[in-house]
Amino acid sequence: MAAQEHVDAPAWIALAGLLCLAAAMGIGRFAFTPLLPLMQAHEGLTLTQGGWLASANYLGYLIGALACAARPPQPARAVRWGLFGVAVFTLGAAWFDGFSARALLRFGAGVSSALVLMGVSSWALPLLAGRRRSDLTGWVFAGVGIGIATGGAVGLLAGVLRSEPRWAWLALGIIASVISVFALADLRDSGADSNTTSAAPAPPLTRGDWALVVCYGAFGFGYIIPATFLPAFARALIDDPRAFGAVWPVFGVAAAASTVLTTRWLSAWPPQRVWAGSQLVMAFGVLLHALVPNLFTTVISALCVGSTLVVATMAGIQHARAMAADRATRLIATMTAAFALGQLIGPLLVRGEAASTVALGPSLLAVLLLVASSVALLLQRRA
Repeated sequence: MAAQEHVDAPAWIALAGLLCLAAAMGIGRFAFTPLLPLMQAHEGLTLTQGGWLASANYLGYLIGALACAARPPQPARAVRWGLFGVAVFTLGAAWFDGFSARALLRFGAGVSSALVLMGVSSWALPLLAGRRRSDLTGWVFAGVGIGIATGGAVGLLAGVLRSEPRWAWLALGIIASVISVFALADLRDSGADSNTTSAAPAPPLTRGDWALVVCYGAFGFGYIIPATFLPAFARALIDDPRAFGAVWPVFGVAAAASTVLTTRWLSAWPPQRVWAGSQLVMAFGVLLHALVPNLFTTVISALCVGSTLVVATMAGIQHARAMAADRATRLIATMTAAFALGQLIGPLLVRGEAASTVALGPSLLAVLLLVASSVALLLQRRA
């Protein structure tokens, strides 16, 4: 009984959620970004090919989100299978070199990541709310930034040591495997299987729900150019792994700290306002680097996008849960699918070495969509 109370404690729930998102999102989704410069240097991967590999991951994320929207999964089962997939597909990247094989592996990691995000959102967040510890939600989502920073640190070390990308993939795969085993033990011990979804079908989405879906899709496109190519842009500006390799850890640390600070300092703000404000800060970072591409603005962009990416994700999910209690899982899954569609399109618009330091057209479009989404959210709140 004491062990059961221990794993059901709010802090333990937050830790399990943090670890799940660190493995699934920080590694399964974003590990490719800090390793792209290494793959360019050692394997001759072009920026266009990198865009296709990134899009394969985002396509998998879209498929996973659509599957969850069509049939909301049992949370713990989704997390278990998702974490297993992230570990396997990340380890596989260390052994398979072909472009097609890499694309399939990134696709599988994307599907797995979507399962984990949906499972954690449907398991950890309601449990924390039921224990009146929603303030720990920031720690759950800090896992995304911690995973990103971990991937960035591995990529930075590999770049400094001039090692092949396969060793970085292997290290990240081992880290994901260890996290998965630890987090899965927590899920089993905490009785997470009892959090099953309702047998009754969820009500259909309303017009207001679909407005949130569109705004979240715009957010997905808005962040994805810097989130995919910032280290590659930095490498084009300065060919020193200690310099361009530091961009992604900065991104991850900003993402991890931002969620914790937001839940502490902006707890009185409605989630919709936090979501809109985050997108405006993100738009500034994207615009600054697009207009003045240099190493300094690349770091500023990493800070602006990194410090708002997970905050906007967290606020969007919180707002969806508050606005659609009886259909929250379906709404969040549909929003995630729209987000995935937006981020799938972004990398495909970056073409050729002409965009090696900045993707001006796609970046300006991203800024426009982020601002429009923010205005729509604020107007909707006012209405």
